[in-house]
Amino acid sequence: MIHRSKQYMIDDLSMQESWRLFKIMAEIVDGFETLSDIGPAVSMFGSARVKPDHPLYKQTEQLSKMLSKAGFSVITGGGPGLMEAGNKGAFENGGESIGLHIHLPMEQHNNPFMNVRCDFRYFFIRKLMFIKYAMAYVALPGGYGTLDELAEALVLIQTHRIKPFPIVLMGTEFWGGLIDWFRDQLVANKFCEEEDLDLFKVTDDPKEAVAYIKKHVVL
Repeated sequence: MIHRSKQYMIDDLSMQESWRLFKIMAEIVDGFETLSDIGPAVSMFGSARVKPDHPLYKQTEQLSKMLSKAGFSVITGGGPGLMEAGNKGAFENGGESIGLHIHLPMEQHNNPFMNVRCDFRYFFIRKLMFIKYAMAYVALPGGYGTLDELAEALVLIQTHRIKPFPIVLMGTEFWGGLIDWFRDQLVANKFCEEEDLDLFKVTDDPKEAVAYIKKHVVL
């Protein structure tokens, strides 16, 4: 028997799918309402697995504190590790510290260094909030989630879907192999242009990172 589509698209939505649409819209509205009044912000991404005694944690905390002193709010995923370090630096400096927490099967605990918090069930809505309310991105050493956020920002800027903003990759040793691959494979094979490598800056120095962001963002 040949399946016949229903006449109208709305007829193809099951009750469960319809309620999911309402949940999605509610989550978007809640995010907009919660974040609409925050100041100029920098979104920071990095591993949830880094412990507080690790040098990367200390460096991230220092960078966040410097961003806060420069007048930026700091947005992270609100979890442990480098997200916690990012929130902590801003929070302890008296700045605005925002956490966008995602509910996962392997539940991540929230860190206690936030004065603004949003909770999300859908990754794509959370990613929308990261990009919508950021004037710059800082990508610290991390895993697939960090790579995902970085790649999305690069694609949106490259395709002119968003206004270009500064992207800083912290850690020359960590990011060096990936940048070499970009150059040796993507650029060499004409999968992207040489100037696409100018969409980000790689550094080990928090002062240089803050100076780069301040140079390209007018508060």
